[in-house]
Amino acid sequence: MDKAELIFISNPSAGHLTSIMEFAKALIQHDHQLFITVLVIKLPFSRYVDIYLKFLTDSQPNIQLIHIPEPDTNIPSSQLLKKSIESYMHAFFHAHKPLVHKAVRDIISSGARAPVVGLVVDLFCPSMLDIGDDFGIPSFIYSISCTAFLNLMLYLSTRNHQLSLTLTDPEISIPGFLNPVPPRVFPQGMFKDGGYEAFRQIAKGFKNCKGVVYNSFYELESYGIESCKKGNIKVYPVGPLLNRKAHPNPELDRKEWDMIIKWLDDQAESSVVYLCFGSAGSFGVEQVKEIAQALENSGHKFLWSMRDINLKEMVPEGFMERVEGRGMVSRGWAPQAEVLSHKAIGGFVSHCGWNSVLESIWFGIPIATLPVYAEQQLIAFTLVKELGLAVDLKLDYSGHGQIGMEEIEKSVRSVMDSENEVRKKVKDMSRIAMSAGMEGGSSFNSLSEFIRDVRK
Repeated sequence: MDKAELIFISNPSAGHLTSIMEFAKALIQHDHQLFITVLVIKLPFSRYVDIYLKFLTDSQPNIQLIHIPEPDTNIPSSQLLKKSIESYMHAFFHAHKPLVHKAVRDIISSGARAPVVGLVVDLFCPSMLDIGDDFGIPSFIYSISCTAFLNLMLYLSTRNHQLSLTLTDPEISIPGFLNPVPPRVFPQGMFKDGGYEAFRQIAKGFKNCKGVVYNSFYELESYGIESCKKGNIKVYPVGPLLNRKAHPNPELDRKEWDMIIKWLDDQAESSVVYLCFGSAGSFGVEQVKEIAQALENSGHKFLWSMRDINLKEMVPEGFMERVEGRGMVSRGWAPQAEVLSHKAIGGFVSHCGWNSVLESIWFGIPIATLPVYAEQQLIAFTLVKELGLAVDLKLDYSGHGQIGMEEIEKSVRSVMDSENEVRKKVKDMSRIAMSAGMEGGSSFNSLSEFIRDVRK
């Protein structure tokens, strides 16, 4: 094949960046004549972006990075961030559009490495799709979420007015879902000022691009994928795309972590429940106390990744002494894939970020759902109600209200039950996930199809 180049425009948040860079590496491994330029836009609150990028692109000569400068004006204020993260992200990337347009023009005009055949943009950058049109190259969206989120966005794009909904409204029948969907599982930003319009713009992007690439695989979400096809959306499920190496992170206390790994090594197989709620997930003091008490009462061994550094002020008095030898608390960032791959881990209490879900499926670890923000409520609903691949911890996915220790304890016992049907289904899906990316597998074929389409 002739040489060809793709330009990626990524969201620099850790979850988005890791996923789209794994896609870039998969493309190059599939087709050695492909080159990829990643346009890097830095968010004010994106820490360690340079460290992550160096790690993710190490020994990848076909990938080059171009850093986009900060625009002189029109950067959205922090007040918009308080209203809705989705509104802020959409406005932030839109403000960088002229600079991105210039960078794409310079790459195309130089033709230094190869002809540019396509633009791949993060789902939060729908306004960037116009840039591809300006230069006559096809634009694709890369989504780090599940098919359920895509189907919800497609549903929004069919409406001419805002959904007049509250969290307590009746369930809605949405194409791509087997079950009616309660509004309380919609992303929280849809109920905030400006948030709904940001989602409408994202939805328009899904309809206007040449295709949607996303980190999933056909066997996991076949019903939702077929629904997308009926809506004339070209979809490329190319996952699971995971980086199973621990990212370098200044927050990781290596000495503490070595001690935790040694503790895990001494535990019986599938005997430890792991709790982690993402890079931005946190709870108030009272909710932390309920979780701690539930873990103590459950009798199960546990590893709890807890970002709050004031540990003694958060947990019940005497908690650490009472669970000594039976539980470990990791303060700050933890290398999640390294944990989930460990033989001692038997269950996962998770915020249901899509990357975390894929990691749990890959390693065959069942999840108890505790969504915190963004579209995690929708993912939790999909796992529990649509796919039967998770234990329902939080019945009300709206993000409001406190969960009592009895409910948490019940879910921990359930997810650690060796006879639980969910555990068996996750193990089966793990084997399918591993075969999807192999030659002849569904994701391997989808990746091949994407390359053929952009090379046309």
